[in-house]
Amino acid sequence: MRHDPIPATGCDLTGTLRKQGYCIVRNALPAAQVDALDRVLAPVFDATPFCEGGFYGERTKRFGRLLARAGDAERFVRHSEILAAAQEILSPWCDTIQLNLAQAIALHPDALAQLPHRDQDMWRGTVGEVEYLVNVMWPFTDYRADNGATVIWPGSHGPNALAKEPPHRPVVAEMDPGDALVFLGSTLHGAGANISGRVRRGMVVSYCLGWLKPYENQWLAYPPAIARGFSRELAQLVGYQQHRPNLGNYEGRCPSVLLEAAVPEHLAAIDALRPDQAAIVADYVAEQRRTP
Repeated sequence: MRHDPIPATGCDLTGTLRKQGYCIVRNALPAAQVDALDRVLAPVFDATPFCEGGFYGERTKRFGRLLARAGDAERFVRHSEILAAAQEILSPWCDTIQLNLAQAIALHPDALAQLPHRDQDMWRGTVGEVEYLVNVMWPFTDYRADNGATVIWPGSHGPNALAKEPPHRPVVAEMDPGDALVFLGSTLHGAGANISGRVRRGMVVSYCLGWLKPYENQWLAYPPAIARGFSRELAQLVGYQQHRPNLGNYEGRCPSVLLEAAVPEHLAAIDALRPDQAAIVADYVAEQRRTP
């Protein structure tokens, strides 16, 4: 199947995501920073076995825990413009967002095209009304039609996820290192076939609603011994914060308590409520205290 490449133009990130379900941010980071991360991860790419199964791809290598493998990964995960757009897109349905995964991917020659899919379908939630996820594809090598660049179906997001057929023909997200493809979890997409003689390497970073179970178990990927070395903002993003009301707590407290030098054996549970819930509780408690 032949696809048209996406024109090499910039975009209003949040507005374009809402309008067409994806956007390419050109020169989102310097190519030298991308190359540096690729070189740090090169030994892991070499050591990682090929995937098993038709979805992951038997000519594809994947591995996660990138924030523990390479400190430079934080600048990608916490890219200010992209992170702000993800927060704006997802905020109607959550109190905080969280990192869903940070995964490196190498598509080797003869890799078949991936089944077109929507990443939000990993959760059995309402379709067509809620956005659960924002994805970012960071290329480490050139992404071209012949080496398996991501294929995107414009306008296939949101309510159109319920349609039998996408409204537009697919396009190829051709990019250079330093560019970033941002797309919604409701947007139909898939890796293309690698019919070239080159390996296509890159990284996918995604953010989801803070109350969902993420694709990558962040607390296992980044246990307290590792997360203590993270910035406060990064630790929060990988799950060391509560989602009101009281979700993801540790002994009734924000799990960030586990990042302290000394964690008390016994802790007092503390309410972590949304303002509307706190007001209801306060009125209810006050009414009881007024009642003889």
